Amino acid sequence: MKTITCKDLENELNNGKDWHVIDVREDHERAVSYFTDNHIPMGDVMSRIDEIPTDKPVAIHCKSGKRSAAVIHTLESHYDFDNLHNLDGGILAWVKEVDPSLPLE
Repeated sequence: MKTITCKDLENELNNGKDWHVIDVREDHERAVSYFTDNHIPMGDVMSRIDEIPTDKPVAIHCKSGKRSAAVIHTLESHYDFDNLHNLDGGILAWVKEVDPSLPLE
């Protein structure tokens, strides 16, 4: 499974690279904070698979990286996705390394 660090993703986005970032956390988690508008709760991913691009890199994140890793594993093994990257450390790492102004609780 491919991963991307928060700093590397930030650099890619700041340099105009065309990444699609998907948050797979639950609604109540996003109510606290988020940094992307693309949201597909983990339980809805399979029914909304057509919303996940196959023609550009996609970073998937959750709180710490475990749920997003499970989503990526399923998409890669059952649907042949090859453009997915797990955001290393999830939103916890994003807040720590990129945007400490985001609340965590």
